[in-house]
Amino acid sequence: MTEETVVLPTADGPAPATLAEPAGPARGGVVILHEAFGLTEHVQGLCSRFALAGWRAIAPDLFHRVGSPVFAYDDVASAIKVVEDLDGTDLLDDVDAALAVLAEEGTALDRCAVVGFCLGGSIAFQAAVARPFGAAITFYGDGIRTRSFGEPSPLEIAGRLQAPWLGLYGDQDPSIPVKDVEALRVATAAAPVPTEIIRYPEAGHGFHNDARPASHHPASARDAWSRTLTWVESHLPG
Repeated sequence: MTEETVVLPTADGPAPATLAEPAGPARGGVVILHEAFGLTEHVQGLCSRFALAGWRAIAPDLFHRVGSPVFAYDDVASAIKVVEDLDGTDLLDDVDAALAVLAEEGTALDRCAVVGFCLGGSIAFQAAVARPFGAAITFYGDGIRTRSFGEPSPLEIAGRLQAPWLGLYGDQDPSIPVKDVEALRVATAAAPVPTEIIRYPEAGHGFHNDARPASHHPASARDAWSRTLTWVESHLPG
């Protein structure tokens, strides 16, 4: 397995990204969308974890238009200021730029998954509506009822999902009420693709991030990672 920084061409200039390659032939591709804190070491490590499982994984820097900042986990205020100015068209351009790198190795879109965490989880949902990925996974993407990035809320567009979608949420997450998660379950059930939502009763926001001890919930994280790999393996053709 190898990991490197690559540069993606976008309409707004070059965007750095982390690219991890498996040791052998890739089973397919995964686009990883980072949390509100930027392209952190944790997210880079997720690329490596996917590569070790046999997938070619790329994580674009969604903050490249404002200098690619990476925020400390306790600096939520600064992160929110950047997030509030994000634009849905720009974000989809970043996703497409990452897909173009995967396509260079002959990986078709139906052999690619999009996986997002927190902010990236919300963007992954939007991307799965806009593009027919082979699979999509959202880890605790908030704003279920809110229009974000100049785009409709997930509840408004859930029935238009083009990719089999898995949502992973913690019941103890104050930013994502359980009633909103259950509303999304109903809304996504109307989509023409398989959908599933898993709730973790003891987990809160960021439960998968082992770089945040106060948020990390190991048991939930292990189960969610296992389900993520299974979802990708089940829906991407061999």
